[in-house]
Amino acid sequence: MHYVYLIKSIHFPEIFYVGYTTNLEQRLKTHNKGGSTFTQEFRPWEPVVILCFADEKKAKEFEGYLKTQSGRAFAKKRFW
Repeated sequence: MHYVYLIKSIHFPEIFYVGYTTNLEQRLKTHNKGGSTFTQEFRPWEPVVILCFADEKKAKEFEGYLKTQSGRAFAKKRFW
């Protein structure tokens, strides 16, 4: 399966991150251990929304959309 996930910083609740992975458990551990350049400064992280896709292309397209200005507005209104 292919996952698009939205996480937020526990200590900095105004900081959010959108990502894609095929191994959600491992990816969240990586974020919380400081293994990602952007997210290491704002640890720890908690999941807000996890979306599961059977199709890799659709998952990556949706992740890309959520990283656009209109996608960020959508996520802010619907998820955060």
